[in-house]
Amino acid sequence: MSHLRSFTALRTYSPKRSITQYPPILLLYSLQQHATPRHRFQSQRRTNYNVPFGPTDEMPLPPNEPEGNLSHAEKRIRDERLKAEQRAPFSWGPTLFKMFEAALTTFASVAILGAVGYGYTLYYKRMVLKKIEHAFKPGDPVLDLAAVDKQRKETDHSELVDDEGHRQHWVLREEQDLLDAIVSGRTKGQYHLIVGEKGTGKSSMLIDAMAKIDGEGCAMLEAHADPEIFRIRLGKALDFEFHEDNIGSLFSIRGPRDASALLDVERAFNKMEKIALQRRDKVSRPLILIINSTHLLRDNEQGRDLLELLQQRAEAWAASNLATVIFNSDDYWVYERLKQYATRMNIIPILDLNKSKAISALRNYRVKYRNENPEHTLLEQVYDMVGGRLSYLSRVAKSPDMLRTCREICRMEKTWFLNQCWILGTEMDDDVMDQQKYASAAMVLAQALVTREKTMATVYDATKGHILPQMPLHEAREVMTRADFIQSYDAINVFTIDSNAMVRADSVPMMNAFREICGQEGFAEHLERSLKRIADIESLGRTRELTIKDLWEGGRYRVEIEDGRGKVTGGVTFKVGAKVEEED
Repeated sequence: MSHLRSFTALRTYSPKRSITQYPPILLLYSLQQHATPRHRFQSQRRTNYNVPFGPTDEMPLPPNEPEGNLSHAEKRIRDERLKAEQRAPFSWGPTLFKMFEAALTTFASVAILGAVGYGYTLYYKRMVLKKIEHAFKPGDPVLDLAAVDKQRKETDHSELVDDEGHRQHWVLREEQDLLDAIVSGRTKGQYHLIVGEKGTGKSSMLIDAMAKIDGEGCAMLEAHADPEIFRIRLGKALDFEFHEDNIGSLFSIRGPRDASALLDVERAFNKMEKIALQRRDKVSRPLILIINSTHLLRDNEQGRDLLELLQQRAEAWAASNLATVIFNSDDYWVYERLKQYATRMNIIPILDLNKSKAISALRNYRVKYRNENPEHTLLEQVYDMVGGRLSYLSRVAKSPDMLRTCREICRMEKTWFLNQCWILGTEMDDDVMDQQKYASAAMVLAQALVTREKTMATVYDATKGHILPQMPLHEAREVMTRADFIQSYDAINVFTIDSNAMVRADSVPMMNAFREICGQEGFAEHLERSLKRIADIESLGRTRELTIKDLWEGGRYRVEIEDGRGKVTGGVTFKVGAKVEEED
């Protein structure tokens, strides 16, 4: 009984009695039997009654605790708490305040994030325009790649020099003044297409014109067949990253690069147009965009769409004097494509040098850089072999033996033509039909040009030099009996088509190769046999064999021919003939 009273006293936590006055056994028993219910009551009390604990409420008790087990102080605390709960009704104020506080915090966070994002967007757009504007400042990567050395002389002009310090463009052409005026911005209101064979000096003259103004207001890029590579090169020329360096990509935001290459090119032109508007107001001169090697674009749907986009921008900018676009092409098909929608396009043909200029250029180079004055007859022999093509003249002028280099150039052109277009004769296999159609058409056209040269009144002028035989494009297609091959011949530099739609040999060495090949003994018969073999293979492919069987014991077939109204107009009867005995 004393232990039970001690236990009851322990439960009441009387402050008048120390815990050391209880027996150890009773203390352990009390903790084991009553610790868990006490914690359960505490958990229920904290859960069911939302009343804050007071200073003296260190050990809360449930309200349904038996009266005999509570002390006077605990009963008083419980009664006061119950009265407070009955007096204080439930209120939404604290809850609403907490909700408002959370909403305000969220709104502030979103507002700060939006302000930072908006500010970054403005900063990024401003930096994009500054970078494009910097791309048209003096100096250009194309000039650096072309080894431009700014040698300020008495004329105060910049000159292009090679590794030895010599001027690369040692031949001054008549078209150089026109290109200088276009690139410097003095000539405006048009966009230009430069057309000429490979090696006539088109790109060199453009780079020379850029060097004279140190590339100020100019941008130059090389075209490519793949629109994606063209997009990258355009971005490099304009210093435009197509938003690929935007920090929004860090948050997995879908950016503009998810679109096609044409859309990226359009975006780059939109940014360039803003810079052009600012430049027109400041200096009253247009920007210059040079697209080199435009013929490398493929003549398919993607290539035509890209060329159409470039032409539309060129037309609009030429009308408003914002920018001047210069297309540089070696092939005729670019002109043929641009001609359909051209209203402000100017054609600049670049041809070979005539005889007098070519000989003068050769003499000046040999005297200035090799300290020798060649004879006039030797220079005439050089011109007769390679003509006035600048790429050939440059190789010959730098060579120790000029005639040997000329013969090597002619041999290489002949080998190239034979490797691409030689015919195989009567022994050709039917598997090479497509290639032999292509080759035989080229040989027929070459033979036609050689034949036409024999009927020309003048094939060589004392001042102009070579006058190569030529024929209109439609006539060349008639001679070949094909209309789709001539563009491929122009692409491989066998034949060329000028801006007047006249077809001729690509160069003087190529025409020399035509004469040698067509002048070989038996060439005409070999070409005729090859054409006959091609015709036989085509005829065999169009022929169908009809086999009739089961005609024994007098059996027969009769095939009747009817007209459009169903009337029989004739017929053919198939029957078994007499047996022919074979002789030994």
